[in-house]
Amino acid sequence: MPLVSWVAPANVSEGQFLAASLQRCERRWSWWPGYVIADMGYLPANIKRQCRERWHVAVLTHLRSGMKLVEPFRSEHQVACRQGQPLSWLGYDPQAQEHWFGVAQSDALCASCWEASRCPRQFAYRASDHETLLGLLPLCTQPARRMLKQMRSWIEPAQSYEKNQLGLNRMFLNSLRLTWWVSLLADTVCLLRARALLQTKPTSDCLQELLPRQLSWDWSETGDPTAEHKI
Repeated sequence: MPLVSWVAPANVSEGQFLAASLQRCERRWSWWPGYVIADMGYLPANIKRQCRERWHVAVLTHLRSGMKLVEPFRSEHQVACRQGQPLSWLGYDPQAQEHWFGVAQSDALCASCWEASRCPRQFAYRASDHETLLGLLPLCTQPARRMLKQMRSWIEPAQSYEKNQLGLNRMFLNSLRLTWWVSLLADTVCLLRARALLQTKPTSDCLQELLPRQLSWDWSETGDPTAEHKI
């Protein structure tokens, strides 16, 4: 369901509307989402930092190609110390705005590391070091990976419904006022559809055709017309 909709000329960056949408939710409902799953190409680092510092919102996007990695990341999903020991996320310190990573494996490489005697085996990294990899919720954590994998895929069907079924992909609107009215009508249709889906009980089970059934085998050809065997 659309919470906040914006209509703007095509030369206006879409990433500028995220902070304005959170501010709108704060003013209207005194509530805003704690996690935002966004497209990686539309949001600059300063917008993510603003959402993290002002509203304590984690903005999750995939890592863009060509973006440099920072410690302790070796890839989008892998973190390790400088000697190669895999690390686990221990938590976030909101006062210091730092993430803590440490060694959680029982078969760690620390026993054979030449820096083991002076290594604390726990390391702190500032969230501002990289708003995409670290931010409020690091990309290496299981919640971040799950939200990016599952929830990000829900956006495409919603956009497909608006573009294809409502016919918005066949429209060319060169008037901002007319575009605003069309967007209001599109949001109204989406809200009414969501309300109908929430209040209407399904008449039949959608998985009925996939449920297993007990089959009957007629043995009449074997000579006994009354014999029947169930499998």
